[in-house]
Amino acid sequence: MSGVSQVTTHALDAAEGVPAREVPVTLAVRRESEWITVADAVTDDDGRVTTLGPARLEPGTYRIVFDTGRYFAAKGRPTFYPDVTITFALTDSEQHYHVPVLLSPFAYSTYRGS
Repeated sequence: MSGVSQVTTHALDAAEGVPAREVPVTLAVRRESEWITVADAVTDDDGRVTTLGPARLEPGTYRIVFDTGRYFAAKGRPTFYPDVTITFALTDSEQHYHVPVLLSPFAYSTYRGS
């Protein structure tokens, strides 16, 4: 897939002050009581994923799951959170949704980016 997706993300390792490279990421949409995977990706050297799903998505409830357990294990660091799941409402199929996460082994935060 080329170009930028409607949903993108950026993971930063706040404990080390560097991009979180090679974090497995999954985008899923909720359909009734089930989560359907839309796309899988891995963060690049800058901690970014710009090709997470298609250029346009239908409005709905989506989630991004970051496999933080695999990321911290690869760095030889324990973590309290084996994954970080961010659920959000995509309400406008014309807007771009950037959903970054700041990671540390024992905390995380997120916000709607631009």
